[in-house]
Amino acid sequence: MAASPIDDSALSAWEASMIDVFVRAASLIGLPRSIGEIYGLLFCSPRALTFDELVERLQISKGSVSQGVKVLRQIGAVKLHYVAGSRRDHYQPELSMKRLVRGFIKDQFEPHLASGSERLEGLDSLIQQESDEVLRKHALNRLGTLLTWQQRTRKLVPIVMAVLGGTKFFAKDSSDEEYVI
Repeated sequence: MAASPIDDSALSAWEASMIDVFVRAASLIGLPRSIGEIYGLLFCSPRALTFDELVERLQISKGSVSQGVKVLRQIGAVKLHYVAGSRRDHYQPELSMKRLVRGFIKDQFEPHLASGSERLEGLDSLIQQESDEVLRKHALNRLGTLLTWQQRTRKLVPIVMAVLGGTKFFAKDSSDEEYVI
């Protein structure tokens, strides 16, 4: 009796379980499920995979893979890998936690901190327009709390980067100081 051909497109139990770890991690940081699936499959794979292999193995749409690969490349979680003789792009995961976190912080986290600063400045002027003095004092107190949280978050980012192995980190405040960690 001849052996049946192996279906390389089916995910093994360990691959499916490991991919689920990345799906949950993506969800935790607000990224779509497909991004966790793509990174998870690349993480599991012993070789770089093509776009079509990602679509086939994960059974998700080309649009989801396209968008997911774009985001993952943008944050530095996936990189192109040259395969001799192939005209297709092959993708492999970034395995350095430091680079993964740095990419996420620079692409996803820092822009939110910057826009948050602008919103807090605008909020202060809105609070000053409040005619009820008691309510205005309460709102200023809450704004003070938000500003404290923001300052602490800005101080935390370089610490996180230091824990992950050290890097240069540029502060986005008015002094534009460079923190070397």
